Amino acid sequence: MSKQVIICVDDETTVLKSLKAELKDALGNTYRIEIAEGGEDALELVAELIADGEEIPLIISDYVMPDMKGDELLRRVHEISPKTLKVMLTGQATIEAVGSAIKHAKLYRFIGKPWQTEDLKLTVTEAVHSYSQDKKLVEQNAELRKVNERLELALELQSQLTNAAKRFVPSEFVSLLGRDSLVDIKLGDSVEKEMSILFSDIRDFTNISEGMTPQENFRFINSYLSRMEPAIIENNGFIDKYIGDAIMALFGHNASDALNAGISMLHRLDEYNKHRVSEGFAPIKIGIGINTGNLMLGTVGGTTRMDSTVISDAVNLASRMETMTKSYGVSMLITHNTFVQLNVSEYPKYAIRNIGRVRVKGKAELVTIHEVFDADPPEVKDGKLATFNIFLEALWNYSASKHKEAAQLFAECVRKNPLDRVAENYLKRSQEMLSILPVAKSDCF
Repeated sequence: MSKQVIICVDDETTVLKSLKAELKDALGNTYRIEIAEGGEDALELVAELIADGEEIPLIISDYVMPDMKGDELLRRVHEISPKTLKVMLTGQATIEAVGSAIKHAKLYRFIGKPWQTEDLKLTVTEAVHSYSQDKKLVEQNAELRKVNERLELALELQSQLTNAAKRFVPSEFVSLLGRDSLVDIKLGDSVEKEMSILFSDIRDFTNISEGMTPQENFRFINSYLSRMEPAIIENNGFIDKYIGDAIMALFGHNASDALNAGISMLHRLDEYNKHRVSEGFAPIKIGIGINTGNLMLGTVGGTTRMDSTVISDAVNLASRMETMTKSYGVSMLITHNTFVQLNVSEYPKYAIRNIGRVRVKGKAELVTIHEVFDADPPEVKDGKLATFNIFLEALWNYSASKHKEAAQLFAECVRKNPLDRVAENYLKRSQEMLSILPVAKSDCF
């Protein structure tokens, strides 16, 4: 590693030799001392040294020189080597000249000429020490910037990984388990909580997918799911899992959030179907089932692979509700557990009707279910609202085994609203019961 260079500039050879000798005495062999006999020579020397990659901690220049004044030289040196410290020797410099050197060349100090040896030694020693400290500070700051850049990069990467992890394990799931982050979750962590569970599924998805390539299937599913996700997120829910084309979502605030999400999903489906039709594809239908109840939410798996899951009879019942939308010919069904927990103040805004009690697979007790028809086509929705009381009376008669009266009332519902699939189904059931009742009575005698 080459020595750093100190430059002495004076138009008198005797002064230069004396200055060089005293610098050698003060600094030893730590620095290389170069001399220049004028401003132009000094500028050429500085340019050469910089071109060779040499460091110039200090330049000491006389003020009065034939070709160039000292303050001008130091100003020009500062332009090409701003870190070099500048000392001016002067016995004749004006205050303006010194001020100019301080302002434009960042003059370190000026020393009267002839100088005092000890004063020169002290000035030079302090100057090179100051340069060394400044250099170390610059290097430390540069290293600190690199460390900060690496830290920022690491934090950015960590943020990206955290955000990526949230796409696989919802942050709400982590929060429900009482953990601060995903890394804190352990196998077997669990919590019991009352939540509303929403299931949705595309009708006849198998038949639809059979006509597609695997790539087309993925594009279709993602196109559909990406439109459904916001409806859940915007209503304070989170998606627990995707099961092919099916969605399972959880809502921990209140049952109304789940209901609002389901209604929003159906409205978004209507917009999506308009897009599909415009692109030459057939519209699709979905079914949505919602139930509210206690569940266990936690982690299952092994030491190298675990997953989040929800275990509860309430979850199974929500899934059954979604399945039953097919047989009832409706878009959304909710259980009575969900119905009774809707916000009373918001209830009037919903279009909901009780459609009876059913025996659900896996449950001994009958379950009361309600149809949500907010998102039905306007003419169907209006028809169901217009026949609301007639339908309820017909349903009561059906439950009381008054099938003749029930059939008449259900027939009136279908006449006024031919697209009411629930009334149509109950009409068929009532008529079937009427057809077998006489046989049943004769068997009794």
